[in-house]
Amino acid sequence: MTDAMSGPEFEQWFARILVASGFRDVTVCGGSDDRGADVLAIAPDGRRVVVRRKRQSISNRVGSAAIQRFAGTCRDIHGGEICMLVTNSFFTAGDGIQVARKLNITLVDRNALEMWAWTGRPAPGSIAGGGTP
Repeated sequence: MTDAMSGPEFEQWFARILVASGFRDVTVCGGSDDRGADVLAIAPDGRRVVVRRKRQSISNRVGSAAIQRFAGTCRDIHGGEICMLVTNSFFTAGDGIQVARKLNITLVDRNALEMWAWTGRPAPGSIAGGGTP
């Protein structure tokens, strides 16, 4: 389903998932001057959420470089308390996932995204667990 969406459609779709999951003040802000933030929100527990989406082909995995770039803007530029990188694909095994853990970046891959969309709840250990994937 998400594979046929444009980037802006994917952002809007994910914003609706956040709203349905109890997030508030959900704002889509993606674009060429977004400074790495596609969606901003307030989590049910009151923390500021910054989302970067990576909509791409399923065979194109999100790597360590994208995670590092997002980590560089999420907290310092956008004031994120929960920094979430969401993809309709997957993340590279190894270094990317290790970097995300070290930098406390929540990773939401295709499988977790599908489960979240289906159940209306984020994957265990992501949001409620403090942002660690």
